[in-house]
Amino acid sequence: MLLTTTDGVEGAAVSHYLGIVSGEAATGGNVFRDVLAGLGDFTGGRSNAYERTVREAKELALADLAKAAEALDADAVIGVDLDYQVIGIRGAMLMVSANGTAVKLTASP
Repeated sequence: MLLTTTDGVEGAAVSHYLGIVSGEAATGGNVFRDVLAGLGDFTGGRSNAYERTVREAKELALADLAKAAEALDADAVIGVDLDYQVIGIRGAMLMVSANGTAVKLTASP
């Protein structure tokens, strides 16, 4: 499944817009406590543990987005946008949402 932030796919034309699709991922309640416990993981002002958590949540949200598009028999999702939010009591959870437009493609002449 092709996922792109652009409004089209080079070398292909959108033949049908199938609708908006979404994918979400929320990390578990102890992510920030776990990150703080690993403060020794900081290198050059960056936390490898926190970056890994954010990256994993992003990958899960994109996989969920692709699954929703596949259910519509889409060839691609265009205009993909990622949003990050801290949610829950005292910001205990990280939510990543991915949204885009599922499309059918045809080869450009």
